[in-house]
Order: sequence, then structure tokens, then C-alpha cells
Amino acid sequence: MPVLTIKKIPDDLYARLKERAAHHRRSLNQEIIVCLDWAVAQPAWEVEAWIGSADRLRSRLALPPVTDARLRREKAAGRP
Repeated sequence: MPVLTIKKIPDDLYARLKERAAHHRRSLNQEIIVCLDWAVAQPAWEVEAWIGSADRLRSRLALPPVTDARLRREKAAGRP
């Protein structure tokens, strides 16, 4: 079986992985393998399909378009 060394892993990521491993009652190595396996198994995003889905939802909700002017107005309204 191949061996992989991970260098310069950020301390917070290491801590979260150790926490996950303990929660799932796995070794750190097993937890990393599970996380990598899950990440690689995810299907690639089909951007056009995702945009089409967002467009259909926007049409169904009949919301006004988001413009720069509307964003500025909404931000200003939400601030004291």
C-alpha cells in the first residue's frame, strides 16, 4: 500500500481532524482516509445545470433582480 506524508498541515485543521477521529472512534490516519475518499467520490459540479436550477428557482420565486443599487440600498437599510 502506498504511503503518503502530509506536510505543513495547519494546526487548526490538525485539531479538527483529531476531534473528528475521536468522535468517530477512528485513528487520525483512518479519519483522513475517510475524508479523502468522501471528497474524491463527490461528483464534479455541472455549472450549467446548477445555473439553470438557480434560474428556475429565481423565476418561481418571482424575485426582483439583484442590482448594485439594490444591494447598496439593502445594506444601508440594515445598518444602524
